[in-house]
Amino acid sequence: MVVSIDVTKFEHLKASGDLPSPKGVALAIIRLIQQEESSMGDLARVIKTDPAFVGRLIKAANGLTGYNRRAIASVQEALMVLGLPAVRTLALGFSLLSSYRDGNCKGFDYDRYWTGCLVYALAMQAITQRTRVAAAEETFCLGLLARIGELALATLYPQDYGKVLQQTVEYRELSLVALEQRAFALTHRELTSAMLADWGLPRIFHEPAFFAEVPEESGYADGSREFVIVHSLHFASFIAEVFLAEEAERPHLMQQLFEIGARLAFDPVAINELCDGVVREWQAWGNLLELNTLAIPPFSELASRGEAIAASLANEAKVRAGQLPVRTVEPAAEPAGGGLPNPLTATPGMIQAMRVLIVDDDASMRALVRKVLETVGHQVLEASDGRAGMEMALEFQPQLMIVDWLMPQMNGLELTRALRQTKIGRSIYILIMTSLDDDDRLIEAFENGVDDFMNKPINPRVLAARLRAGQRVIRLQQELDRDREEIRRFAAELAVSNRRLQEVALTDSLTGFPNRRYAIERMQQEWSVSSRTRRPLSGMVIDVDQFKSYNDSHGHDVGDAVLRQVAASIKGALRAQDIVARTGGDEFLVICPDTGLDAALACAERVRFAVESGPLKTSGQLLEMSVSIGVATRDTVMTDPDALIKRADQALYLAKEKGRNCIMTAQSLRPGPLIPPR
Repeated sequence: MVVSIDVTKFEHLKASGDLPSPKGVALAIIRLIQQEESSMGDLARVIKTDPAFVGRLIKAANGLTGYNRRAIASVQEALMVLGLPAVRTLALGFSLLSSYRDGNCKGFDYDRYWTGCLVYALAMQAITQRTRVAAAEETFCLGLLARIGELALATLYPQDYGKVLQQTVEYRELSLVALEQRAFALTHRELTSAMLADWGLPRIFHEPAFFAEVPEESGYADGSREFVIVHSLHFASFIAEVFLAEEAERPHLMQQLFEIGARLAFDPVAINELCDGVVREWQAWGNLLELNTLAIPPFSELASRGEAIAASLANEAKVRAGQLPVRTVEPAAEPAGGGLPNPLTATPGMIQAMRVLIVDDDASMRALVRKVLETVGHQVLEASDGRAGMEMALEFQPQLMIVDWLMPQMNGLELTRALRQTKIGRSIYILIMTSLDDDDRLIEAFENGVDDFMNKPINPRVLAARLRAGQRVIRLQQELDRDREEIRRFAAELAVSNRRLQEVALTDSLTGFPNRRYAIERMQQEWSVSSRTRRPLSGMVIDVDQFKSYNDSHGHDVGDAVLRQVAASIKGALRAQDIVARTGGDEFLVICPDTGLDAALACAERVRFAVESGPLKTSGQLLEMSVSIGVATRDTVMTDPDALIKRADQALYLAKEKGRNCIMTAQSLRPGPLIPPR
């Protein structure tokens, strides 16, 4: 679906100069990136003039997963990891945050807006790291700017937009978009999409941003890249909503969060883990950006509370047709020493001192059972009916419950069924007391989740024996939980080890560059992007001239120093979007996305000159170095990435034949179509 906005109206808004726009160093960064001949070194020098942006850039680079897991500490390394599009958009986003931290729109909460945008960005990054639908660093930027239309309207029309925001409270049946359309003939969704497009974000990003709030209206095909991005935006937006909600409101939102995540094949466990990670990143970024963040409990805990609330409400509706019950809980006798023991203070591993909840409408029966329990040291709470028992069970989380079958309002089986629908209730050992002597009724009890039963009247010795049996089951469950946690911890350590092994497998230890394996994989990726977008793709093969002579004349330690010096010179001369790898002893491969032959040759000349101009100081002497470079661009003859590399190799051979310290290509400077038509 094509997103359209009144171009004349947008140009008028843009010409007014009031739209949020980058300033200062960010503007210089964006303009420099637009210049094709700018090098990574030029960009790094501009960025270093803004220490705050340096810190944010390096943190963004370290927040990504990739081939290189060692900490990134320099601007140039961060530029190589993030790439040109992400650096441009990060500069834009952080500039807007600094310049528009507050404003004149009284109804617009600027602090809440920006901390929400930060959650949005971090959630998009985390989601994309799992879906792989785009570069995670780019979707971080997309999330940061995905609500920019709201800030723009608050900036353009501070008084009128404040009134619109007030109307959303007064007229809850009207959406913000409808009120914006009525007031300005323009909505924040339209303005967001138009601004992102104007800032150079690709269509694959700015169109889904328009539909982020209503993904079902996008019309994108299920499973398509656009479908995944728009639903990722919607998912990330709702995560931000959960983060910023009132503490008591968050559990109520969990079921909806799981439903939204399920559209992207995220299960509840994965969603909880993802959100917990976003919380940690949010708080770290909040300190860096001086934004207010909140303390949020583990999402598994929020989910459990949400389940408990939903189950309680469902049972409430069933039993009392929606009428709120009156809770009646008789206070238990105080133990010696005064005060009711707090079940939550019991150590989970202390199986001899269980937390036990008695639920019975007969006070004398509760007293009898309580006496037996306290004699052997258990911590006891009492509830006088099923509904109160349900609430106390979810609040205090007993290990064992002794429940009467026949009670008013909610009987023992109804209570058991309601508990088994919650995560907390599934782990409680439930013993039901009954005066019914009917095999069919007992079978019904077990089928509804009861673990054991006792006939009334209660025999204290039999009850004690039943409790010991329950203890054994609870002990086994605790051991199982410990084993499961140990397996989870081991799996986490194994994942870390695997990432470290992957780093070793894909990184050259001498230069810090990716190795040949990574280079081949990345070339295949860029080839696929070039095929899909029909944009040019070039490559360089770089060889250090007379490298063997350094080893023979000065030793292998000097040879290693030469390679490190050459690598540093190559890195400083390349552009932000170029990818460099060490593919052999003294050979390097450079991948140049979105680059034609002329631009690739110009870039290669900068590399050649940088190496020639940077002699190595060793043992009191200067060693001069040079490289030969072969350059090739994808054309209609090439059928795969290997053909592009082979053509660059042929050009390198020509450069060696010509006398070294030069660049060559085996192609015409004005070839026909670079990419075969689809």
